[in-house]
Amino acid sequence: MAVSISGARGKSIRMGAVALAFLLFARPGLAMDDFWTLQFGPKDGGPSDIVTERQRLRELERNPPPGYPTLSPKNVAATRAAIERYEAIVKAGGWKPVPDAVVKPGEQHFALVELRDRLIVSGELSPDAAGGDTLDGTLQQALEAYQSTNGLTPNRRLDKATVASLNVSAEDRLKQLKVNLKRITELSGVAKSQGKYVVVNIPAAQVEAVALNKVISRHTGVVGKVDRPTPILRSSITEMNFNPIWRLPPTVISKDLIPQGREMQAKGENVLLKTGIEAYSNGKKVDPEKVDWSSPAVKSYAYRQPPGKDNPLGFVKINFANSDSVYMHDSPSEGLFGRNFRAASSGCIRVHNVERLAYWLLGQNSGWDQERVEKMKETGERKDVRLATPVPLHFVYISAWATEDGTIHFRRDLYNRDGVAEIATSY
Repeated sequence: MAVSISGARGKSIRMGAVALAFLLFARPGLAMDDFWTLQFGPKDGGPSDIVTERQRLRELERNPPPGYPTLSPKNVAATRAAIERYEAIVKAGGWKPVPDAVVKPGEQHFALVELRDRLIVSGELSPDAAGGDTLDGTLQQALEAYQSTNGLTPNRRLDKATVASLNVSAEDRLKQLKVNLKRITELSGVAKSQGKYVVVNIPAAQVEAVALNKVISRHTGVVGKVDRPTPILRSSITEMNFNPIWRLPPTVISKDLIPQGREMQAKGENVLLKTGIEAYSNGKKVDPEKVDWSSPAVKSYAYRQPPGKDNPLGFVKINFANSDSVYMHDSPSEGLFGRNFRAASSGCIRVHNVERLAYWLLGQNSGWDQERVEKMKETGERKDVRLATPVPLHFVYISAWATEDGTIHFRRDLYNRDGVAEIATSY
């Protein structure tokens, strides 16, 4: 199965629909009602008759294909070409909004007539496919192509998040491309000089390991929530902590732990005993039974959680110098990695399949192959390891770009940094 999409300068590109069906990001509204969900993520589940489809889509979210580097120098010319194309679309009048509707494959709906026109303008659908009001195979493939390149779950359905994305105006998409061209131009020049580096693209919630301008592995990530954004930074990865101790940062203590402690205390429960988190005062461990969460003293305590299966850092923490006290790490929960909207942390980056990234980073360290990294996960051994060769790291904010094959990508303007309409930030 393959679909044709129109890329930069109107170039038609033939791509497998499954290969398209990955680059992620979009829908807000993920429930984060309590401390457990915030730290460990929601649990999978659902009626048995839809488990197979849900799990298929979760696998698409969890395991994106390598694709092209976001900071490839070749993306500069490709993004300029995309700007030219969108200038032509804007000059021609852009596109009409798609009516708000939820339509499944095979169903009929009047909104699909407008959907076809919309996808014809942006190039996912050929002009001879106009007019139909059924979500047939051809329209499903075009919709999947659109969803994939716009960071939406490629479910081939017209849903609320897809409609919202489709209804971001051509003018705003053009503005995003122009704003991001400046970012890509600057960053690609830096990346070009680095043979090996790691990129975290915040709006895409993805992590790339890049060597010689090729993506060695791409990882689904979890990034900071809108009110606790992941910072843009440039640093170098220097150290890994295997099976680390989690030292709770001030934001988590004040906004999560203490409120949850008070809530549980009112119910006769103890948050420290429940989580295994330890409280310290002046370096001495505090008896969890004697902690009064209504007392101001709890704000002065230091909190940490020993290594273990419930430690939210998982089995490895990746360190790099920065002024924001953020880091990258594993997670004991798979729940969030299978979601499309993954802005759920306090600013740090959770990495899916982090063991693969870990042994790639340790490539210059003697004796640190894949088997040894996996053994550290299995045994729970506590160990800190300095990288023999630091690896450059970039936390970037790229929400619109084109790759060398002519494919144009858009992501939600998660932190409202592109200066576009709210609809581009909230789907």
